[in-house]
Amino acid sequence: MFELLVSQFQSNSILELTAVLFAVVYLILVMRENILCWYAALISTLIFLIIFWRVQLYMESGLQIYYAAMAFYGWHQWSRGGNQGNGIIITTWSVKTHFIVVIGILLATLISGLLLLRTSDAHFPFLDSFTTWASIVTTFMVAKKILENWTYWFVIDGISIFLYLDRGLYFTALLFVAYLIIVVFGFSRWLDEYRRMAR
Repeated sequence: MFELLVSQFQSNSILELTAVLFAVVYLILVMRENILCWYAALISTLIFLIIFWRVQLYMESGLQIYYAAMAFYGWHQWSRGGNQGNGIIITTWSVKTHFIVVIGILLATLISGLLLLRTSDAHFPFLDSFTTWASIVTTFMVAKKILENWTYWFVIDGISIFLYLDRGLYFTALLFVAYLIIVVFGFSRWLDEYRRMAR
């Protein structure tokens, strides 16, 4: 029995560690506005889809399907989007847009949280729902190079650390601690680039 548990832990940990490594590469490349980030995102996403399903974080698992689609969309936007068809630049959203987006995230969280609470064995259905819906919006923001995406990620990543520690996903929790640090540098780098382009 003990050997089986050790074997399962090693198998899951190697899979999780692989996903984490590609996720770190993704975020570092995003920070540098390197289009290769979307390839790393796709690999990491497909692995995390399996991992989250196994630990009953169903919203997080479903989110990975969206991430996979956004990897293709983000690659297209960064390489061929914009008015000239040669990629997009960093922009910002208005306060009004952020207000509408946050209200939308909270309403979606309430609805899906209640559904999960009543129809599944999901752990932390409301926190799981919040990080999922917020991540959906924020990933779109990254694909469109919206500067404030880094602020959203800071909140999402902080909550996600708790979720992953609770489910025993220690490498993933460590990844999100690293994300918190990278997010600060990412925001600073994108802000500098935004100001440079605005001159």
